[in-house]
Amino acid sequence: MHNTERPKSTQRNDMFAKPRLLGLSPVALLGWAILAIVPLFVKNTYVIYLMTFSLLLGSQAMAFDFSVGFINIVNFGFAGFVGLGAYTSGLLATKLGISPWISMWAGALAGGLLGLLIGALTLRLRGLYAAVMAWFATLTLMAVTTAWVSLTRGNYGLSVVSLFKSVDIQPYYYTLLPISFGIYVLLHGITRSHIGLAFRAIGQNLGAAQASGVDPARYKIINFMVSCACAGLLGAFHAHWVGTITPSLMNSPHTIEVLALAYIGGRGSIWGGLVAALMIIPTFENLRSLLEMRLIIYGALLILVMIFYPSGLAGIFRQIGHLVTRLRKGTTEKE
Repeated sequence: MHNTERPKSTQRNDMFAKPRLLGLSPVALLGWAILAIVPLFVKNTYVIYLMTFSLLLGSQAMAFDFSVGFINIVNFGFAGFVGLGAYTSGLLATKLGISPWISMWAGALAGGLLGLLIGALTLRLRGLYAAVMAWFATLTLMAVTTAWVSLTRGNYGLSVVSLFKSVDIQPYYYTLLPISFGIYVLLHGITRSHIGLAFRAIGQNLGAAQASGVDPARYKIINFMVSCACAGLLGAFHAHWVGTITPSLMNSPHTIEVLALAYIGGRGSIWGGLVAALMIIPTFENLRSLLEMRLIIYGALLILVMIFYPSGLAGIFRQIGHLVTRLRKGTTEKE
């Protein structure tokens, strides 16, 4: 009789090759589980606020990285799409009495449609056309929301219906968490599909992608639209969380902050920007003296990362993972 029992080393490796849920690795699922559990044991409201704010900016960094990390489009007007989602949802809820749970999705739709329009007009061309056009669109949106006082109240600020009557921050965190998780699953799933392969091909070598039969304009528009829709949804949540929105939400420094988090986290990783936000933002908040200089610090970190470690935090974590894998294999072989 043949011995059908597999070697112990193979059995041991199979133990670590666990099935993926929603296409996510066990490490990714563990990270999201930790984010879900921690607030249950933290009684400090300020800590939960920091986690919520970090999760919000980190999710925006994921949406930003979806474009810059895969099709090399730097959306300089990203804050405008966040603001558009915020004002669309806020106005629908405040002026028309629509539930914010519904109007938030209208904010996502508005962001996606504007992204589709800008993409259709500019992404067939090479260069910075899409980035500059998005920036001009943001400047236009800021001008309109500032000038149209009768509708948006301009710089006075538009009071928006809150998602919850309670002032407790925890319900907002647990509302944002599934939104962020859904965005991550969506973006991660797309990048792992044949569409994601087309994105990578376009980002790495546009000429080679065209020679392979890929339509760059089509895939760029899809990518840009999805990224902008995610920005609109997150902006809508921001509006109903904070309760008051002003045109300053669309300022360029906000885009710079999201851009820096995406690059520091690691371009093309999706999750890197979220990790960077969870690490950096609480540091700034706890060291108040750094708040006024945060854009300068972001710029310095961005330069250092781009020069010395372009893969960012995601590259560091991947190297640690490879090291652990090699050590584990070495231990298994000895056994």
